[in-house]
Amino acid sequence: MGMKDAFVSPSPRRLAITVRGIVQGVGFRPFVYQTARLGRLAGWVRNEADAVRIEVQGDGAALDAFLDALRHAPPRQARIDAIEVQERVVEPSIGQPGGPVAFQIRTSAEAAAPRPTIPADLAACPECLAEIRGPSERRYRYPFTNCTNCGPRWSIIEQLPYDRSRTSMASFAMCAQCQAEYENPADRRFHAQPIACPRCGPRLQMFDPRGREMASGEAALAAAIEALLAGRIVAIKGLGGFQLLVDATDAEAVARLRRRKRRPDRPFAVMLPSADDVRSYCHVSDEEVRMLSSHQAPIVLLPKRAAAIDAACSNESSPLSSLPSPLRIVDGVAPNNPYLGVMLPYTPLHHLLMADVARPIVCTSGNLSEEPMAITTEDALARLGAIADVLLTHNRPIVRPVDDSIVRLGPDGIQVLRRARGFAPLPIEVPGATGDVPTILALGGHLKNTVALLLGIVHATHPTQATQAVMSAHVGDLDSVLSVDVFRRAADDLVEFFQVTPSAVVCDLHPDYASTRYAEQLATRWDVPLVQVQHHHAHVAACVAEHALQGPVLGFSWDGTGYGPDGTIWGGEALRCEGAAFHRAAHLRTFALPGGDRAVREPRRSALGILFEMLGPHAAEHAAAWFDAHEIDTLMTILARRVNTPRTSSMGRLFDAVAAICGLPPVTSFEGQAAMALEYAADPNEHGSYPFALAPAERIPTAKITDESMILDWQPLVQALLADRAAGVSVGRISARFHNGLAEMAVAVARAVAPAGLPIVLTGGCFQNALLSGRVRSRLSAAGFPVYTHRCVPPGDGGLALGQAFLALHQLQGSFDVPRNPG
Repeated sequence: MGMKDAFVSPSPRRLAITVRGIVQGVGFRPFVYQTARLGRLAGWVRNEADAVRIEVQGDGAALDAFLDALRHAPPRQARIDAIEVQERVVEPSIGQPGGPVAFQIRTSAEAAAPRPTIPADLAACPECLAEIRGPSERRYRYPFTNCTNCGPRWSIIEQLPYDRSRTSMASFAMCAQCQAEYENPADRRFHAQPIACPRCGPRLQMFDPRGREMASGEAALAAAIEALLAGRIVAIKGLGGFQLLVDATDAEAVARLRRRKRRPDRPFAVMLPSADDVRSYCHVSDEEVRMLSSHQAPIVLLPKRAAAIDAACSNESSPLSSLPSPLRIVDGVAPNNPYLGVMLPYTPLHHLLMADVARPIVCTSGNLSEEPMAITTEDALARLGAIADVLLTHNRPIVRPVDDSIVRLGPDGIQVLRRARGFAPLPIEVPGATGDVPTILALGGHLKNTVALLLGIVHATHPTQATQAVMSAHVGDLDSVLSVDVFRRAADDLVEFFQVTPSAVVCDLHPDYASTRYAEQLATRWDVPLVQVQHHHAHVAACVAEHALQGPVLGFSWDGTGYGPDGTIWGGEALRCEGAAFHRAAHLRTFALPGGDRAVREPRRSALGILFEMLGPHAAEHAAAWFDAHEIDTLMTILARRVNTPRTSSMGRLFDAVAAICGLPPVTSFEGQAAMALEYAADPNEHGSYPFALAPAERIPTAKITDESMILDWQPLVQALLADRAAGVSVGRISARFHNGLAEMAVAVARAVAPAGLPIVLTGGCFQNALLSGRVRSRLSAAGFPVYTHRCVPPGDGGLALGQAFLALHQLQGSFDVPRNPG
């Protein structure tokens, strides 16, 4: 049978197909090749910077089957956003002597502007894991094994289209065997760009903190395992940066890591060998196990089991059962916390290490507290040498830092709390665009920073315009020079990677944020508009964009800090929003913060500010236990004189105040610690709630005269709380009544300012509190309001950039007026 007979029907058709979405780095071209060959079709496929292009020719029924496979059976890691199909003139030369080969994979083209086409980094697949565990396999125990279904992507790619020459693997020349696999259409590694093996790929090295090489290859891995079992701290170069590892069952080792990392209280994440081990230590649902085992492989927040040691040691199928008793995760891993952040091994290196260690391991970012993660060996030696006892590294460069993602199971499914590995840079569809869509760079906020780039994509054969936001991986707090440098590189990286010059730059309204200052510089450099967006408005807009909500919404935007256009610190807001416009419908009654920003880490200051608002000089009587005599005199003086006492409507600071009044720690080591303690203390069997008052602004003595909002007055709540404390009511009951009171407060506001059925959005860092989020959502739903919460971006400041980009898009397109009546 000749080529013409094999591939072309008597009445062939030819189609030109453009496939957009996550279609590079997921084995899409090999899939197209195999599918076309199976249907006896002719043509070609190639990567381009913005899509995958296909031309295919053959029998009409075979073409229909081919298109059906593209739409419904693509590779498991692909995401198809659009398939555009056009008829082409049949090429009669196909099948003739000297004519084109029947179907081929062509060299990538760079003609188009780059667009989001590649996946996030992918956890090791079952096939690759079987290879590293098989003694007869040539990749047996090779820690950099990967294929088209798994391995590094975003952390190694330098530019599009996605080819090896444009990744950090370019310097590793393939050996003959890897080259044969790479070129074999029937092989799982056909066009797998990070392909490697022990002969030609990256290798491990072990260093001491002074930079002296101690071992390499398998010996380096064995030395790291030995160090962990001996209670030492190991810095390991992972997929997107360095991590710090220590035995989670060794109390002294965990305490030493806390001292050296300067992280006294914030919980550590734990890596466990398998899903069976997760079940031994935590309560976990089938959906949570699926997420742990998925190609994203994030950290999942799970409730701890009360008797993890008994469960672990009684599970005979678990590798933990063979270890000596007692084997329990020490309290110092997540002190005073009913949840454990758990992840499974997600790279071959992690799998090899965990199989031999066979116990829970603390796995936390490779940095000193408040600093960014190290990604190079040189940087790790300089910054982690004082923390780690040994460093296990490798010579595959990391192009950009990618930290571990954090998720939890919420009422609507999995909710992302930190968006990084496994999720970035997957694009998010942004609704509401009309006409030409400007390219917008959004620089986020100051805490938990992420950066977003909004891109308009014209579909050649469709009248619609797709608008997508590509978000950087989690950057973190911009409190250090090193962190600001990483933030600037993240912003520059997005612009350079997609080869665009933004039409506008958008940032927070706060004039002193590092992100605001850099936005001003970039807007001047490019001579483009600078759009500034109010912090809590951006929070609401992020959730609106996620759910593609149309028309007005009422957003409860509750968090710790946000710059208000009235000169106060906002944070307990109910905003009526539509497009680029918002109205401050209601907010918490303001109170003074003695010492300003110091209150973030000192809940006692928020408590004193509230008590002073209620009691004046008598507040000192309640606060005497929190301060020494000199401190209380100084603070009472500045409160009376209104010096360095900014006013705030912050819900986060109200949480802090209540926690301090309840007797929880008056000073904390990280923002949100007091609110977490209050949440975890709540008695689930307490159904009472504290009272509050809702009144027009003019009826509240401390409200601004120009304030047209309704005021949520916390004074009745705090008075009831003080009475309960005096009567010896438990902290658990007080906490539950406080959370329940806030839920009733939300319903009262919604009924007062929103028409029936208006969509309600819950956003801001306070809604990372599962108890608060659940109770507010439940009460609003029962009152007849449709309620929306975040899923694919965090409710906290990690989602701000998406909301900023959404609002700037509407402002620049003129779809709505600029923000009005901000309060």
